[in-house]
Amino acid sequence: MAALERAKAEKGAHGPFESEHPGYCGAQDSFYVGTMKGVGRIYQQTFADTYSKVAFAKLYTGKTPITAADLLNDRTVPFFDEHDIPLLRVLTDRGTEFCGNPEQHPYELCLAVENIEHTRTKTRHLQTNGICERLHKIMLNEFYRATFRKKIYASVDELQQDLDAWLVDYNTQCTHQEQYCYGKTPMQTFLDSVQIAKEKVVMAV
Repeated sequence: MAALERAKAEKGAHGPFESEHPGYCGAQDSFYVGTMKGVGRIYQQTFADTYSKVAFAKLYTGKTPITAADLLNDRTVPFFDEHDIPLLRVLTDRGTEFCGNPEQHPYELCLAVENIEHTRTKTRHLQTNGICERLHKIMLNEFYRATFRKKIYASVDELQQDLDAWLVDYNTQCTHQEQYCYGKTPMQTFLDSVQIAKEKVVMAV
């Protein structure tokens, strides 16, 4: 039994990840934004649905299990609840903000409470979580570099407001040519596939 539990804990993903429907799996990662005068280091927690590419992000002054769990509790799980489909799995790297003792680690506990399976990238296979890596590059080039050239921020909340506005545009206005999207926006892709997700979840019960 102990060997089975160890094998389950070490379960990882590698290579291209195939998603079946919205909520089948989300990818989560941490991103270092930079240093803000008077505030210090700023980190971003990022989540993206691997099927629809719908994304959420929040800014924090630390990179901890608490902040990783907060993004799920505050933005991600409520979104899926609102559309009446469960988030079944989350894919992360093996950072300490995501991995730890399942009985004490805040992020692992959050996943357990929400009945979300945790899949970790294999060591030296970080490209498995490429959806977040690609999103971070887009955000860096299209949001952060542009906004920091135009504006000096006095607080994390102020920057978060502009990030939230950018994410609304990203989710509802930016079309994707990637698998499953076929030229639609993330939200269009999500909404067009919600019924498929509900049917597959019912079939799996």
